[in-house]
Amino acid sequence: MSSDAGVLLLGAVDRKLGLMDAAARCIADPRSPLLIKHGVRSAAPARVRSGAGLEDLNDHGALRQDVAMQTAVGVDLEMASAPTLCRLEKWADRATAWRLHQVLVEQFIASFKAPPKELVLDFDATDNPLHGQQEGRFFHGYYDSYCYLPLYVFCGQQLLCAYLRPSRIDGAKHAAAILKLLVRRLRQEWPNVRIIFRGDSGFCRQRIINWCERAGVHYIVGLARNARLEAQVEYAQLAMQQLYEQTGLKQRLVGEFSYAAQSWPHERRVITRLEWGELGCNPRFIVTNLDGGAQTLYDVLYCQRGEAENRIKEAQVGLFATRTSCHVMRSNQLRMLLAALGYVLIESCAHWPCRAQRWRRPRSTPCASGCSRSQR
Repeated sequence: MSSDAGVLLLGAVDRKLGLMDAAARCIADPRSPLLIKHGVRSAAPARVRSGAGLEDLNDHGALRQDVAMQTAVGVDLEMASAPTLCRLEKWADRATAWRLHQVLVEQFIASFKAPPKELVLDFDATDNPLHGQQEGRFFHGYYDSYCYLPLYVFCGQQLLCAYLRPSRIDGAKHAAAILKLLVRRLRQEWPNVRIIFRGDSGFCRQRIINWCERAGVHYIVGLARNARLEAQVEYAQLAMQQLYEQTGLKQRLVGEFSYAAQSWPHERRVITRLEWGELGCNPRFIVTNLDGGAQTLYDVLYCQRGEAENRIKEAQVGLFATRTSCHVMRSNQLRMLLAALGYVLIESCAHWPCRAQRWRRPRSTPCASGCSRSQR
């Protein structure tokens, strides 16, 4: 009957969460309800759930007749066609994007049964390649292509923000404003939660770090290499080079020192990770206001930042968040947010059985020797 039966599970999780009901209320429909067959409430879920396996609106020509998809969406007739879904994207505006981001944050808050003690917010920018004449299309030297420069915010595996930006900007553009909004909302719900801002050296900006210190937000951020930083670790690297030449073993050291750039109002704690091997030296630096051992902060906390890149890859590759082929940028932002909603559904689906159901084994099960063992 269907090759996409997995959408039934997504539909069941969505009915439990109420995610698509909330998202549908965020998208304004200028049409008269008396003259339409498919409203936003049925069109948006179809677009989100199909995004888990189909990247183009043209696929809805056949998908709209799929029984499993109709059941998951909750309709008993042909679903919205590709032209209807295309019009849905054209209704998007800045207010729509704002409301959908609120849905993502509120869903994140609702996923906790008890107030969390600590939240680590991972900020990361990535490229979204473009192959047409889209609005806001610019060439980016680092990625060597025409692209958008979206900003993602994750907390663990949960997605809080998917903000589409043109590429002719600083990679940290608008990150400070988004961080302020997130911290304000999270502290409204959990006043005593400990919040940590984590990012690579692209987010080491005075405006962000100064605000974190004023607002009581912890941070651990990459710090770009420069001559002054390398001078601080010069003698340590020479000692590591000598040990490597004597033993032939790769040398590694994690240390710390106080450092203040010319634009900084005071010195801050800088943690350095030094390595010397067959490829030579490879120093890394991070700046933080966290307490604790330098090696623990670097290896256990900062290096986990790489998981956010894996989550971005899941959203972009698995859910086609890079499919931003609309001419208007606000429509591409909606596409990106619909992919984000699909990510939330799948992430919730992956963890739902662990929270909602404890599978029970039979009261007595035979062991390898043939005897029976009672389950407690």
